[in-house]
Amino acid sequence: MSKPVKEMMIREYRELLGDHENALAIGLRGIESNDTNAIRSGLAKKEIRVTVVRNKLFGQAFGETELAPLKEVMQGSTALAYGAESVVDVAREIVGLLKKYPDIELKGAVLDGMLFEGDAGVKQLSKFPTREEAIAQDVTLILGPGRKLVGAIKGPGSGLAGIIKAIEEKLESGEEIAKV
Repeated sequence: MSKPVKEMMIREYRELLGDHENALAIGLRGIESNDTNAIRSGLAKKEIRVTVVRNKLFGQAFGETELAPLKEVMQGSTALAYGAESVVDVAREIVGLLKKYPDIELKGAVLDGMLFEGDAGVKQLSKFPTREEAIAQDVTLILGPGRKLVGAIKGPGSGLAGIIKAIEEKLESGEEIAKV
């Protein structure tokens, strides 16, 4: 392959991945072309793109980026899956596809510059919370003690208010209140 063609392909890889800093490397070898098309179109509906890349050109295109750790797992025919809200969503979708297409090879994934290697790494990543889920968990953790404190402060006061209300009702109805 000539140098201008390589440079054109590198430029195209950079344009395709744009500002994506996280991606998943998979192998689609052994999967029939109709199934590959079904996988791609199903993922495209969820805003996940799949791009087959040349390993050496990938290294040249993304050697100094957050995606660089993926070079370690890119051997043989490799496709990059990227997009959606986060790479966790991508990993969940691909792991879900393994039930129908067990020949999909999970090579690895990168999240914030950290490599999740092989089948086990990608499956581990798919169990991570997404950004939105993590924020919701953090908010719950932050608000939890405050709720408990409000409940602890409010509890005795509401109990006292209930006793006063009962005394008031007895006095209004003309009943006598027994001394304790």
